[in-house]
Amino acid sequence: MTASAPQPGPARNLLDIPWVRAFLKSPLYPGIFAYPVLVVFGYIVYALLWGPSAASANVGTSLTWVLWWPLIPIAMFTLGRFWCAICPFGTLIDVVGKAVGLGRPVPGFLKRYGIWIIDATFILITWSDHVFGVVENPRGSGYLLGAMATAAVVTAVLYQRRTWCRYLCFLGGLNGNYSRASMVELRATPDICATCTTQSCYKGSAAAPGCPVFEFPRMMQTSANCNFCANCVKSCPNDSIRISTRPPTRELWFMNRPKFEESFLAAVIVGIVIVQNVTMIGWWGGVLERLTALLLGSEALAFTAAFIVAMVLPIAVIAAAAHLSARHTGETWKKNFARFGYAVIALDLAGHIAHNLFHLLSEGKSVLYTTINAFGGYAGGNLAVLPMNVVQGLQFLVVGLGIVGSLFTAYQIARRAAPGTWKRAVLPHAVVIVLFGLLNIYLFTLPMVHRV
Repeated sequence: MTASAPQPGPARNLLDIPWVRAFLKSPLYPGIFAYPVLVVFGYIVYALLWGPSAASANVGTSLTWVLWWPLIPIAMFTLGRFWCAICPFGTLIDVVGKAVGLGRPVPGFLKRYGIWIIDATFILITWSDHVFGVVENPRGSGYLLGAMATAAVVTAVLYQRRTWCRYLCFLGGLNGNYSRASMVELRATPDICATCTTQSCYKGSAAAPGCPVFEFPRMMQTSANCNFCANCVKSCPNDSIRISTRPPTRELWFMNRPKFEESFLAAVIVGIVIVQNVTMIGWWGGVLERLTALLLGSEALAFTAAFIVAMVLPIAVIAAAAHLSARHTGETWKKNFARFGYAVIALDLAGHIAHNLFHLLSEGKSVLYTTINAFGGYAGGNLAVLPMNVVQGLQFLVVGLGIVGSLFTAYQIARRAAPGTWKRAVLPHAVVIVLFGLLNIYLFTLPMVHRV
C-alpha cells in the first residue's frame, strides 16, 4: 500500500524579483543566448569537419568534449533543462518549423515509445563512440552532430513544435532524468489556474508561442520536460507561473506515477558511467587486447562483449534488489524497479559530473590553446587546470554527495511505498547504491588517460 505523498509548501517565487521577471518576459529571452550558441555550434561543426584531423589540435573537439560535455551535467543540476532552451538543435527546429513546418501531430508510437528510442539511441551512441572512436576523431564528432541536426530538422518539417526534443533527443532524455534532481523548478499556481479559460500557457498567445515540448504547466508535477524557455511566463495572463529553488533530489521523493522506462534509463546510465571510466584507465588497453584474442581477433567484438556486460550488470543488480524489496512493498518487482530506479539518478548525475571533471580540470587548458591556435596564434603547454590530486579529491566529494543523495531519495521513497516495513524495503536498494558508489570511487583512484 502506497502512502499519500505530502507535497512541500511553495518556496520563494524567483519571478517576484523584478529584474528576473522583466528579463524572462522580454522578447530577448532566450534568443539572446540561443542565437549566439547556434553560431558557435556552426563554427564547431565546421572546425570538426574541416579543421585539423588530430583531436588534440582541433578546437571543435576541445570545445565539444573538454568544455561543453563536462559542463552539461553541472548545468542540469543547477538549472534543470535550461540548456534545452538555448540548444542549437532546438533553435534550428523553431526556425525551420516556422518557415516550412507541416505541423503534423506527434505520431502515437513516439508518444508511447519515445523514451525507449532515447534509451536505445543513448546506448548506441556510447557504443559507437568506443568502437569507431568518435571522441578521438574530429570528423566522427562532426558527423554525429551533423546527423543529429539533420534529424532535428526533419522532425521540424514534419511535426508540431519540438517533437525531436520531447520524444527523440538522447540528450533531452538525459536532461529529463537529471533535471528531476536539479535545484530549480517551474510550476503553475493551481488556485489561479482553476479559473483560467485561455490556456495560453499551452496554446500560446500574442506574447509567445505555446509550450514547445507539449507541457501544460497546470498539470506539471515534474521538471523532466520543462526547458525554461519562459513561453508560459510571457503568455500567462494571470501571473500563475512560479520559478522556485528547491532542495536537490526533492522531486524524486514524490513520484506519484513512476515509469519503468525512465528508471530503466537511470540504470543504463549507471552502466554508461562505468564504461566511460573503465575505458580511460591505463590497464584497459591490455584487457581489451586479451579479450580481442579470445574473440576471433575482433576488437569491436571484444568491446561489444564488455559493453553488454556493463549495460546488463546494473540493470540486473537493480532488478534483483527490486525483487527483494517488492516482498515488503506488496507490489511486483517491475513496479518496485520503476519506483526505486529514480533513487539512482542522484548517483548517475554525480558519477557523470565526477567523470567529466577529469576532462574539464585535467585537460581544460586545451580549450584555450586550440582556440588561440585556430585564430592564427600559437599556444601550448600543460593542459591541467588543477593538480590531479585536487581533481581526484573533487571527484570523491561529488560521488560521496551522490551516494548520500541517492540513499536519502531511496529512504524517502520507501517511507511512502511501505510505511510499516520501509527499512526492509529500502535495504536492498541502499546496498546497491553504496556498491555502485564505491565502485565509482575506486575507479577514480586509478590513473586515467586523456581521450582527446
